[in-house]
Amino acid sequence: MPESTSVKDDESLKLAIAISLLRSKAQQKRKEPNTQALSQSDALRWKQKAKERKQELLRLREDLKEAQDASRCELFPESASCKCYFFDNLGESSGKKIENSSVSRFNDVLRRRFLRQVRFKERSRRVGSSSQRRSTFGSTVEDETEQLRSSVDFLLELCETVTPVGSKFANLAHQAVDFILATLKNLLSMRRNMELVEGITNNLVTRLVRQMCAPLQSEGSEQAGSEAQIYIQHLIRKLGIEPYIGQRAIFSVSQRISVLAERLLFSDPFDDGFPDMHECMFIMIQLIEFLVSDYFLEWSKAEDLDNVLLEDWVTSILHARKALELLESRNGLYVLYMDRVTGELAKRVGQVSSLKNFKLDIFNALLG
Repeated sequence: MPESTSVKDDESLKLAIAISLLRSKAQQKRKEPNTQALSQSDALRWKQKAKERKQELLRLREDLKEAQDASRCELFPESASCKCYFFDNLGESSGKKIENSSVSRFNDVLRRRFLRQVRFKERSRRVGSSSQRRSTFGSTVEDETEQLRSSVDFLLELCETVTPVGSKFANLAHQAVDFILATLKNLLSMRRNMELVEGITNNLVTRLVRQMCAPLQSEGSEQAGSEAQIYIQHLIRKLGIEPYIGQRAIFSVSQRISVLAERLLFSDPFDDGFPDMHECMFIMIQLIEFLVSDYFLEWSKAEDLDNVLLEDWVTSILHARKALELLESRNGLYVLYMDRVTGELAKRVGQVSSLKNFKLDIFNALLG
């Protein structure tokens, strides 16, 4: 093959390669805008998906928080807190007639939430238990009784596990007290299952009084312990508007005063537990004074007032006063404060016409 022909073939090959490269670059330039547009579209789409996923995660997080709050007894969020000043006049005489908050201030939303929380507690308590209790609250007497029992257990557990000095305790305790009063009123009007109702009520009074008299301590602070006792006293005072509870509370407390008086008589004043017993004595005397001054006239108007129980707790108060007379040489304030209680009681009894003809030596001694 001649040399000139070989050179021409090489030049043709180079020219073909150059043309192919130029065509390839031209095609690539035409495709780049489309690819760039597709890339931007994909980025926007993925960005939108990421935003939607983030919103979904936030919703799931809120749902999880609500579920955890319910399981941890965080029943009342700030937007639904109790605004009724339930713990006003804590440890002080109000000087005004105390009304039943379960009638005038009962909030339906908080009531439903309280019931839901009681049911949750009941389910938790029944886990691993062979006993099958009714899990649904209805309108029958049995359901009402179970409702009362569950509400009482809830309040007692609250007092034993939650520090009273706090908003959570105030919210839950208020709803429990209102619910107990409303349920007990319905049961007393039906006059059925009274033996069971009395057992539940006596358990409520006994354990609350014991809790009030216990030397409650919070993180080693005597001040916090004393304040907690005042909160429990206030709970009993609020529940006492119902004579079925109030009269039993006075009877229980007056008996404890007699027992504590005997214990103080033989105690060393320098014993570490003596200040707690001393403070407990004044808290109990003060509670009786509150119950008598706040509610006695209202109790006397009740058609179903238990006169036998009335006689029992008045007798118990006078026995407690005699027991305190033995301590007069140690602390005359005990008798002084108890005289104030019996004087207030005598005044209230004198204002009730139905009791003036109630021939009892105990009332004559009280009025004399």
